[in-house]
Amino acid sequence: MRVAGLQGRVLLEGQELVRDLDLELPLGWTCLLGPSGAGKSTLLRLLAGLPAGARLEGRRVAPARIGWLAQQDLLQDRLSLAANVQLAARLRGARPDPARAEAMLAAVGLAGRGRERPEVLSGGQRQRVALARVLFDAAPLVLLDEPFSALDPATRAGMQALAHARLQGRRVMMVTHDPAEALRLGDRVLLLKERALHDLPPLAPPHPRAPDDPELALCAARLLARLAEVA
Repeated sequence: MRVAGLQGRVLLEGQELVRDLDLELPLGWTCLLGPSGAGKSTLLRLLAGLPAGARLEGRRVAPARIGWLAQQDLLQDRLSLAANVQLAARLRGARPDPARAEAMLAAVGLAGRGRERPEVLSGGQRQRVALARVLFDAAPLVLLDEPFSALDPATRAGMQALAHARLQGRRVMMVTHDPAEALRLGDRVLLLKERALHDLPPLAPPHPRAPDDPELALCAARLLARLAEVA
């Protein structure tokens, strides 16, 4: 029985955006690559049950609780950082847990800043708070749209490792433009091109691979060349 996935086809303004869609998300990380405009974020929004500007002709299966991290951080500027971290959990009825929220902020490198407001943060810091919000809620299905794009390389590697560790045993789908990121984290790697999904060979475990792993660098370079052919 499917737990999370999409079947059918996706139409955008009457034109077929994705055909013969048969996406099922297993436990672990599924990373989705593809050229700009191919429909990666659209698929993610359809799976989340959010308005996508496109129509799914087919079937969507998803759990009631979904963790969502968009390209925009969607932080509430009127709330403290600690309150933002707890927001998704609080909206589904969970009790406040400020100590755990502070611990999550510390995990993303913002220790002791729970009472501050998002307006004082840089773009990368805001993205880390948004990631902390998703990790705090720990939904069974987590959808990430370029979650590390605003981070410097060292911070990005640390946040990738943190997210991978905290989301063990869950279904995660991540949209990314970075072949190395997809291969470093992905138990499954998909390429959306020419209106269809294609499975790509992932790197063997363990995941995440070390950022300086030679096999990772070699395979990422090959994959980047392949992506350049379809861009």
